[in-house]
Amino acid sequence: GELPAVINGKVLDEQQRKAMVWDIERGQANEIQPLPWQTDTCIGGWHYDRGLYERNEYKTAKTVIQTLVDIVSKNGNLMLNIPVRGDGSIDQKERKIVEEIGAWMKTNSECIYGTRPWRIFGEGPAQESAAALNAQGFNEGKGKPFTHKDIRFTTKSGVLYATAMGWPEEGKMLIKSLA
Repeated sequence: GELPAVINGKVLDEQQRKAMVWDIERGQANEIQPLPWQTDTCIGGWHYDRGLYERNEYKTAKTVIQTLVDIVSKNGNLMLNIPVRGDGSIDQKERKIVEEIGAWMKTNSECIYGTRPWRIFGEGPAQESAAALNAQGFNEGKGKPFTHKDIRFTTKSGVLYATAMGWPEEGKMLIKSLA
């Protein structure tokens, strides 16, 4: 007799966010949100575009993973669109991206699934230049790219996860928030 459902909405005020999940299109919040929210984005266009394939304009798996980690650290969820061709299949470049994301998740999913934000979402230069949200979102890719100095935090069952957004050349990393 019950039908659980989630209603998403864009451009929601604080009161509306208590009843619906805030959906930020092609962008993300710049701080931890008190209530769950989500980003909807795509590795290319919303619909299959052979030109994006031919010009190698899909987001990389690395970009998608960095986006996912950043969003989860701020109490969000990532809804990722993989556009399909007219026959319902995906092309080999899309498949490679999905497989690379899957390989990363196989090793690192513990810092994503069932986690909650820590007392701060992270540190690093990318956040210092984060672009403001415009209307329902659209701040994706407008700030500095992530580097090894960008760290994002999540927690679950008393464990703190610190995920580096890159690997330092010298192989050593300083996490200032844990000093």
